[in-house]
Amino acid sequence: MPASRSSSRTAKPAPPARSYWPIVLIGLAALLAVIIAALPASIITRFLPPAVRAEDFSGGFWHGSAGRIMVNARPAGALEWRLHPVSLLGLAVAADLHWVKVGFVVDAAVKVDRLGLTAHDVKGGGPIEDLHDLGIAPGWTGSAAINLRELKSDFTKPLSAAGEIQVANLASVQFAEGADLGGFALRIPQDAAGVEGNVAAQLSDTGGPLDLQADIHYSAAQRTVTLSGSLRERPDAPAALRRQIDNLAQMHVRDPQGRVPVDFEFTL
Repeated sequence: MPASRSSSRTAKPAPPARSYWPIVLIGLAALLAVIIAALPASIITRFLPPAVRAEDFSGGFWHGSAGRIMVNARPAGALEWRLHPVSLLGLAVAADLHWVKVGFVVDAAVKVDRLGLTAHDVKGGGPIEDLHDLGIAPGWTGSAAINLRELKSDFTKPLSAAGEIQVANLASVQFAEGADLGGFALRIPQDAAGVEGNVAAQLSDTGGPLDLQADIHYSAAQRTVTLSGSLRERPDAPAALRRQIDNLAQMHVRDPQGRVPVDFEFTL
């Protein structure tokens, strides 16, 4: 009797059980995103440090703004943010920020994770007198332009910094009777930050009555800034500035080129 045809065939393996977990996870992630998107912008107050207070909110958690920010009880302007949800998958927070303090405006792309804070493309500027409430350049006037490619910190010290900050029409009634000192540029090279958080930069004039060349060093351990270099007045310098530099030259003798050495240190 011939063998059964069905028994001569090799049995096919059963298809693998279909896993629905990826679909479930995607659905849960979408639901979570919808829930978070429905949260008001004011929810960020739960994540702010004690020294920072925010008010006058609008928008939502992903894209919102705070019209009034206080830092250590000082007015610190307004902030608009746009969060990037994908960053949350890597246990980080990434956002595009737009900060306004009267006429001073700064935009930046910021990322915060367990290792620290990184900011890219920090650009903006405005009148420096609008920053006096924050203790920046009190008594001075002029305009600043910020163009920093990168800033990185581990929350305790700088890890890297690169870019440039320029000021123009710098003046103070406490120096040279308020004469316009011209413009200056602080240049931070790519390798400016050291292993211990120390930062080195160069300060020079960009034109005007004051010729200045100096190096600036920041010490993270001592929280001090040291400026060392030399300066001299240009031929078109106003009389008040000439007198100021002559007084400085009585304490620090001019070199053969007529430059007066300067050396200052202050604590942040």
